[in-house]
Amino acid sequence: MLFGYHWDTSSPLAFAISILPILLRGMIVTLQAAALGFVIAAILGLIFAALRGVPSRLVAWPTKLIVEFFRDTPLLVQLYFLYFVLPEYGLLLPAFLTGAVALGVQYSAYMSEVYRAGLEAVPRGQREAARALNLPPAHTFIKVILPQALPRIIPALGNYLISIMKDVPVLSVVTVLEMLSVAKIIGDRTFQYLIPLTMVGALYLILTLLAAYLVRTLDVRLPKRGIPLK
Repeated sequence: MLFGYHWDTSSPLAFAISILPILLRGMIVTLQAAALGFVIAAILGLIFAALRGVPSRLVAWPTKLIVEFFRDTPLLVQLYFLYFVLPEYGLLLPAFLTGAVALGVQYSAYMSEVYRAGLEAVPRGQREAARALNLPPAHTFIKVILPQALPRIIPALGNYLISIMKDVPVLSVVTVLEMLSVAKIIGDRTFQYLIPLTMVGALYLILTLLAAYLVRTLDVRLPKRGIPLK
């Protein structure tokens, strides 16, 4: 008995059925961590891309250094830093939130490059037309440039969503009970690893296929000339 569930090991099918509920609970944690990490990465990556496009080197160069630092250091190091070092300075976050922030920070560096490529792909004439109309820079970025850049980068952002989902098992090192760590606990307690690990692999395959389908659908339906904003 663990997590309130009884595991029936009398047969492989009975064992699989008995562990499915707890694996599904782990899958929910996996989805929550991936979703929160993706949102953090998407927002922070856009901020980094916007700051790197600022003409002032006093803003662009420090931002570039920060992005390179996040991109070139391992996720596990960043996760350990957030979980073990920050509490020494009075900043204590729950394990789940720490893991989601670590995922978001790591992937924000990658997404910033995707955003930058999309922003640079927007024809320069769009910026010049906005400048001729005396539109403020912030208004030009949000209402003119960004809506045209997003449809170009949806596939790349979708790939990072899938990558974040597959990196969630790393959070088990800070006691986050996601799907793979639950399967490992089941294997440790029952000495049967094949079934729980196979089920986790199948669940991950289903999740990634669904995510890929949603990304493709969004990519097809979004207008290539830009998202219309009112």
